Amino acid sequence: MLKKYLLVFLISMVPLIELRGAVPIGLSGLLGNPLPILSLYITCIIGNMLPVPFIFFFARKILVWGADKKIIGKFFRFCLEKGEKGGKKLQEKAGKGLYWALFLFVGIPLPGTGAWTGTLAASLLDMDFKKSVIAVMLGVILAGIIMGLASAGVFGAIGTLLS
Repeated sequence: MLKKYLLVFLISMVPLIELRGAVPIGLSGLLGNPLPILSLYITCIIGNMLPVPFIFFFARKILVWGADKKIIGKFFRFCLEKGEKGGKKLQEKAGKGLYWALFLFVGIPLPGTGAWTGTLAASLLDMDFKKSVIAVMLGVILAGIIMGLASAGVFGAIGTLLS
């Protein structure tokens, strides 16, 4: 049982997969019996949030450091430029609702969104750390709920009822 929790914890930490992949795995029969939902969510949320402070405080520094390096420079500059450009655009559109936008960006489980990307954007935009972490955590919780419902087939059942 501990191995299953450790596995979903580690999957939750992986960029692009994060909690969005760990919750369906924990609820499926891939690991044997499905894990109890509350303990699964808590494990996945902690795993997904653990890298957030490191991303917030160090990702920009690493990208800036690597921007002038021969092999990795082009990619690092691309990440910086893309993040800053996208961040400024989001900031203009969201205005005072920037933290709500961050919450929704992380919370709606689409490809390329999530705690890693949202935290990197918050860092590049020089957003407040504490407010950003709260927005990202609430987004992770929302994504977990959505993925849990999707895994349980709730959305398919609602679609069948409405059609």
